[in-house]
Order: sequence, then structure tokens, then C-alpha cells
Amino acid sequence: MRPDLEREYVEYVTARLPRLHRTAYLLCADPFEADDIVQATLTALYVNWKRAAGADNLDGYVHRIMVRRHLDERRRRWSKVLLGDRVPELSAPADHGVEERDALVTALRSLPRGQRAVVVLRFFGDLSIEATAEALGCSTGNVKSQCSRGLATLREALAGTRHPVTAGQGARDQS
Repeated sequence: MRPDLEREYVEYVTARLPRLHRTAYLLCADPFEADDIVQATLTALYVNWKRAAGADNLDGYVHRIMVRRHLDERRRRWSKVLLGDRVPELSAPADHGVEERDALVTALRSLPRGQRAVVVLRFFGDLSIEATAEALGCSTGNVKSQCSRGLATLREALAGTRHPVTAGQGARDQS
């Protein structure tokens, strides 16, 4: 790759890496799988950077790669082997929102893959309906319906939390 293209790639990735990792984690709810998804996404982006750099919506292109990598991983039948007698306990960060975050991740995990992808890209990835549709390769109507169903399921699942989400509160305009 030419040095100027490589510099552009590094600048792009450096600016977006935390957001990409957060989006991947919200898609799969596993930090290690999120690392793998981001790595696979960035590898695919690097290989195609010369063509991708000229895309009208580069972020949408990258999100589409990420969602496809996530779905590819889900389709594979991986078996996980526990190598010890006990699972090591991971300490939670000293954060006041741990319970809410855990409840949200659990609720996101319960959503069907399509709804989860739409909700994560729309609200955590901060994409418009059109950009989400482009990233997922579907119609805007599909994004709206999946988003509506996903948010309804999340509201129901999070109704018992300390800060339940109510209709219209914290939700984007669906139009």
C-alpha cells in the first residue's frame, strides 16, 4: 500500500477504534469476540482500503463489514472448552452504572440478531435510519420495524431496572 493511503488508513482507524470496539461488543456481548470482530473488520478494511477510502459513506461500509463478520461468527458452531476446574472471577470496575449496564447487555443479548444489529447501530453507533439500512443491506422500512420491535422488547426487559426506559424517553425520532 502506498504510504499516503496507509497513513489515511491509520488515521481513520485511530479515530474510530474505541467506537468500533464498543459497537462490536454491543453486537456480541463478549469482549473477546468483539476484539476478534474488530480485528477481522479492520483486516478486511485494510485489504480493500484503496477502494473503500473513496466510498461515499465509509463508516456505513465499515459497519456493514462488522455486522457481516459478527453474523459469520454466529453461524459457525464453535465449541468452547473450559481448561480448568473453575471459571476465574472477573472483577467489575468500580462504576455506579454496572447493574444498569449488565441489565442492558443482557437485554440486548436476548434480542434477535437483526433487531440487535439495528438497535446497536442506530443508538450506540449513532447512525441514521438510512445509514443503518445501508450498513445492513436492507430497506429503511425494515430498519424502522426492527428498531421498533427491538426497543419494545428492551423496554419490557428493562422495566424493572432502576432507570427504566419509557416510550419516547431517550429514544430517537423514528421518522
